[in-house]
Amino acid sequence: MKVISINVSLPKEVDWHGRKITTSIFKTPVEGRRHVGKLNIGGDGQADLQAHGGEHRAIFVYQKDSYDYWKKELGLENLHYGQFGENLTVEGLPDSEVCIGDRFQIGTVILEVTQPRVTCYKVALSTGVPEMPALLVSHKRPGFYCRVICEGDMEAGDEIKKLFNGKGGMTIAEVDGLLYSNAHPRDRLRQVLDIEALSAGWRSSFQALYQAAVSGSASGNAGLAPSAMLAAWQGFVPFIVTRIVVESEGVHSFELSPMDGRRLPEFVAGQHIVVKIPGLGGAPLIRMYSICGPVNETYYRIGVKAELNGVGSDYLFHHLGVGDRLEISAPRGDFTLAQNARPLILLGAGIGITPLLAMLYAAAADGDQREVWWIYTTQDKGHYPFRDEVGRISGNIVKYHGHTSFTRPQAGDILGLDFEASDRLTPEKLKQLDLPGDGDYYLCGPPTFMMEISAALKSLGLPASAIKQEAFGNLNLSIDGKKPPHVPEGSPGEGPVVAFAKSGISFKWHPRFTSLLEAAEACDVPVSWSCRVGVCHRCETTLFSGEVNYISAPLDQPTAGNVLICCSVPRADVQLDL
Repeated sequence: MKVISINVSLPKEVDWHGRKITTSIFKTPVEGRRHVGKLNIGGDGQADLQAHGGEHRAIFVYQKDSYDYWKKELGLENLHYGQFGENLTVEGLPDSEVCIGDRFQIGTVILEVTQPRVTCYKVALSTGVPEMPALLVSHKRPGFYCRVICEGDMEAGDEIKKLFNGKGGMTIAEVDGLLYSNAHPRDRLRQVLDIEALSAGWRSSFQALYQAAVSGSASGNAGLAPSAMLAAWQGFVPFIVTRIVVESEGVHSFELSPMDGRRLPEFVAGQHIVVKIPGLGGAPLIRMYSICGPVNETYYRIGVKAELNGVGSDYLFHHLGVGDRLEISAPRGDFTLAQNARPLILLGAGIGITPLLAMLYAAAADGDQREVWWIYTTQDKGHYPFRDEVGRISGNIVKYHGHTSFTRPQAGDILGLDFEASDRLTPEKLKQLDLPGDGDYYLCGPPTFMMEISAALKSLGLPASAIKQEAFGNLNLSIDGKKPPHVPEGSPGEGPVVAFAKSGISFKWHPRFTSLLEAAEACDVPVSWSCRVGVCHRCETTLFSGEVNYISAPLDQPTAGNVLICCSVPRADVQLDL
């Protein structure tokens, strides 16, 4: 066993499908000895630090034997070492024999094997084979990452000495298949979780798979599905309206309880439910409402604003009564309260109070461990929903700071008692509040509010990662420099209707799109993805209605009721949670 080639590359910008991306996948061989530090080889860097890099993904290894295999299997005669993104091209160390936790010495460097490759579209970009992310898994040749136990130097030609075997004896090929394929035996999941050398990311995925296997309640791949997709039940379930309260001018709250009286699963503060509103003479409407109450075992509560010409709110306000049925989804969404001790700053306006109210409840339930800021803007006291409730909750938070702005205060509204300012928030006013620079900021409200406050917070030096936002419907405004969702440009299609429910747009399918993911990108609808060939499940999305065809079969199926949009097209009219 020996090193054949050491390959490095610093991140660089390249063209991909008409856009600019940053990557360091294009590695090339280097001569001479190289120093290997804790995070990488000298002269190398990682662009996407979510999927690559860090202590447990410092060095990526791929085998000469796999190069020979792909040359023969796919006719790729022009492959060069480094093309699979590896730092070390090696003789020996096959994925079918190397195990998680194995340690090797190369030169004066000691490496420990931590995980298989993270599947990613960039290996398709570097090799010119779109299906390569899936082929690496299905052909059991992913390659593997190592962490650096002992820093030192190495060069091409150095012998690879095995120091000892990893605990558990689970090979790279088996561990890779255990996550990405459709076979997840409980005993092997338990065994891989006992391997201390396994990286934290893969451990978390296997923990989710193991819990799903033990409970027997989950479908699809719980280890890969985004957290927002792991709903407590699939589809829509009928609930009973048990209470309706007028919370303020133009805002009603609705308490919804399960018809069978069962205990409700907990939700995470900030999540929403999807409501199927009966169509008056037409198809049902899909609407999304944030849960605005505390965690409760018997009901979910939503707050709804009466919208001008709003068909959904009109039905809820004028055609729905206590005792009526309403079909809802399980709680979902990733606009959720982080579980940490960092200062919490909740900035809302209008009906944007609803998810923030749930977060305020959660902060109060945690006791006095967290500093909490409640900053809310509305017209006047009569348009402040849940006002008394906010007062009761905040009284249980020791480190609480409140600031309320009324944009059109009325004669009976008392400055200093009912509100602290009589205008909209501005960067200057935010600066005067002396907000913490190390906090988590959550924004929800009308589009102009979120656009202005987000920009104001960034002007104060806050990193974008500290600012979380939630929005439903087509805002028709640019937030964070992104175009608002829109129907795709170009000639209209004649196929099935595609509706992106959360973004509030719909259009007829055109065959120029190779997948629903590509169509969503053409509409500037926010989407997540990585592999684009049905392996990683980052694009997994709830399908509210309709049917799709898979243009390439996923290695493992998504959760029931969900689809992988990267490799599917509509078979009939579809409504998606995008």
